[in-house]
Amino acid sequence: MSQQNRPVGGDHPYEQEIDSVDEHEERPGRSLITTDHDVIRQWAEERRAVPATVPGTEHEGRPGVLRFDFPGYGGDDLQKISWDDWFKTFDARKLNFIYQEHKTDGRQSNFFRLENPDREDA
Repeated sequence: MSQQNRPVGGDHPYEQEIDSVDEHEERPGRSLITTDHDVIRQWAEERRAVPATVPGTEHEGRPGVLRFDFPGYGGDDLQKISWDDWFKTFDARKLNFIYQEHKTDGRQSNFFRLENPDREDA
């Protein structure tokens, strides 16, 4: 199994798991979860967001806190990084990508969070 198709970790009874770019929310506002690189990249690119990290959070030369820089949302304090670096860090930390495609009113949503299911305080 490639890293790109790593299974979602942890227990997620309230999120709909998405495994490919051909799958979508059951209804607007639904929380979704994935580890699939193509799904994450497509979601970000549809919002013109680029992979980024928070400067000063690096660990041994690797990106620290992962973020997306959305146009018009004051990403001046973020450092843009490559997709390869973003996904290497995402996979090394075994993170889950929790997100929404649309708000309950049908408008596009930029909501996302990264979850480490192995962290005790997560």
